[in-house]
Amino acid sequence: MARLSFLGACGTVTGSKFLLEAGSRRLLVDCGVFQGSREQKEKNWSPPPFAPSSIDAVALSHAHIDHTGYVPRLAKQGFGGPVFVTPPTAGLLASLWPDAGHLHEEDARYANKKGYSRHRPALPFFDGEEARRALELLRNVAFHEKVEVSPDLAFSFRRAGHILGAAFLVAETGKARVVFSGDVGQKDAPILRDPEPLDRADYLFLEATYGDRLHPDASPLEELARVAVRTVARKGTLLVPAFAVGRTQDVLHHLRALQRARRIPEDLPIFVDSPMAISVVDLYCAQTQEHDVEAEALRRAGSCPIEGPSVRLVRSREDSKKLNDRRGPMVIISASGMLAGGRVLHHLKRRLPDADTTLLFVGFQAEGTLGRRILEGAREVLVHGDTIPVNARIAEVPALSAHADQRGLIEWAGTLKSPPRQVFLVHGESQAREALAAALRSRYGWNVSLPAEGDEVELR
Repeated sequence: MARLSFLGACGTVTGSKFLLEAGSRRLLVDCGVFQGSREQKEKNWSPPPFAPSSIDAVALSHAHIDHTGYVPRLAKQGFGGPVFVTPPTAGLLASLWPDAGHLHEEDARYANKKGYSRHRPALPFFDGEEARRALELLRNVAFHEKVEVSPDLAFSFRRAGHILGAAFLVAETGKARVVFSGDVGQKDAPILRDPEPLDRADYLFLEATYGDRLHPDASPLEELARVAVRTVARKGTLLVPAFAVGRTQDVLHHLRALQRARRIPEDLPIFVDSPMAISVVDLYCAQTQEHDVEAEALRRAGSCPIEGPSVRLVRSREDSKKLNDRRGPMVIISASGMLAGGRVLHHLKRRLPDADTTLLFVGFQAEGTLGRRILEGAREVLVHGDTIPVNARIAEVPALSAHADQRGLIEWAGTLKSPPRQVFLVHGESQAREALAAALRSRYGWNVSLPAEGDEVELR
């Protein structure tokens, strides 16, 4: 018999952590940080509800911080590995963790300088050196390769189509098959292959980020074109907060497609101002085995679909600051995607008061985040302790999301060849989980549960 503990991503889209115990072995599936409201972020500083040294292994579905960002902290507290990942995820984390550690240090330094932190002194969640030590715990696992944690517990990764290297995890615990979806991508999304079918599961842990909504039928390329053309006509700035891993590359792919089609100027400056995202661009171009047919065709023609002569990679803080003095038309893509930190906050302070700026959201904005407040109509916001008026135009292209919508999640779950014993909806806010649960019960008649953080279940 196996036991599963829900330690995060229950009623929220962040903080994914699920502890799977079989016999005497303990496998932590995902190890992410909470993002969003102050209450959620404070959870990251609390000790985990288990001894870090008692964990035998960690398996990470993909590289995003809300699924991986607690690992360096866990290692600091006594966890000694291994951490199993797909090879592309290992490549992404080699940049993402050290850069995150550096940002934590910078944010703490800036908070201490400005005095806006409640902590005296403000400390980094983990630093760059701790991040680099955590990278030594990574163990590469190919898709479909079986990993035996013990005779009672084994797992393998399957492609989830969310970002480069993203996987859902199929675990075998005795006679029970347990599937953790990670984050499920959309079909026919640019660059990456589609999610693989499920086949069989006794227990399905299914994400519900967009469980209560459908992406627009309109092409994301067309929606992005409409926003970009209007901004260029006003000689304004298109500011795109985007996750450094995945979303930035998708946005670049679409902007380059619009340039190749001459729908926006080929010389329109496109600045990528995120150290993480810059590191990831080369990796996306190199990982050709993960490309879909369209991206592979472009590569064979001698063109990486996310690079071009007007794409400018902003590496230093000094060059990032110089963008403050630059006028449009131009595009600035900067992390973080939910406006939770990073260089994009400095661009917000400079560009939000400007009516010629368009702030374009291309990903989910969690409850309590600055991005969610702006998207819901805030006329002024607090950034680094300063009150900033929101005069910029606010736009959203939800179809650019790397997450499947309700229809996509239902269709993907429907690739099971037989009904699961139970479905647990995770990684979603309450309304999204309730809507997806109702849809799954109506469509398939399945037993669907909405676990709370701290719940435990026996998997028979």
